[in-house]
Amino acid sequence: MDQLDILVDGYVNYLLVEKGLSEKTIEAYSRDLAEYISFIKRSKINNVSDKDATVILKHLIELRDVGLAARSRARHLVTLRGFYKFLVHEKVLKSDPTKIIDLPKSGLRLPDVLSIGDIKTLISMPDVKTPRGLRDCAMLELLYAAGLRVSELINIKLQSVNIEAGFVRVYGKGSKERVVPIGLYAKEKIDNYIKHGRSIVLKNQASKYLFVARAGKPMTRQGFWKLIKKYGVKAGIGKVITPHSLRHSFASHLIEGGADLRSVQIMLGHVDISSTQIYTHVAHEHLRKMHEKFHPRG
Repeated sequence: MDQLDILVDGYVNYLLVEKGLSEKTIEAYSRDLAEYISFIKRSKINNVSDKDATVILKHLIELRDVGLAARSRARHLVTLRGFYKFLVHEKVLKSDPTKIIDLPKSGLRLPDVLSIGDIKTLISMPDVKTPRGLRDCAMLELLYAAGLRVSELINIKLQSVNIEAGFVRVYGKGSKERVVPIGLYAKEKIDNYIKHGRSIVLKNQASKYLFVARAGKPMTRQGFWKLIKKYGVKAGIGKVITPHSLRHSFASHLIEGGADLRSVQIMLGHVDISSTQIYTHVAHEHLRKMHEKFHPRG
């Protein structure tokens, strides 16, 4: 293997082990990367660089010229963004050249939004007569109630949930902290899990995490991915369900119900909020009222 192939192999392994992506998704990424590496080698380029923006643009232009649709070219760019971001993270490169490249017009299709009925069915699938079922039910409910990323969900600390006030504190991208309302349903499910399930799952061990798996450790992304997939199949929902499906459904249902975009952005963590100190009592109250008014399970 030459250096380029080693880097690609490392990235594909990262997608498989760290990200827990499906085989089909990894196959699609691998095909896109293979085309890009082939283009690089045909261009007499021996390795990747911080200055590859021009190379990437030429590759996208070549894909356009052979008739590839904008949506497919956008998928290629997303693949390359992930690849270069990985190389920066691994300190192979100092900067990401894809940051200055926009998606081809028409962009990517948004993820499927689950109906409110599908959400209700999905959340009812765990067997709440068991401790792990109580945990799984609370996780699904909270994921949808607060629109969390899966990494945020599995890393929530026990002390970060205020059931009485109806808020959860999470740490998003860049370790930015935000406070999100969780609604009555999630409050009930989390409280039930803490009182009747968590200590049994822990087997009398100590853990700072709200949702625990073996030896008091948090559940892995892959572990939760498998859970949500299992419950989706059990619910008979004819869509591929991922943790992001519930996050996207959360935002879509709020906006469709009439919530203002600014409030939804804050709850999703898309706004640069570095500390909860900027949240005044009025801001907290406004978010709580918006959540109760517009969220289907508020």
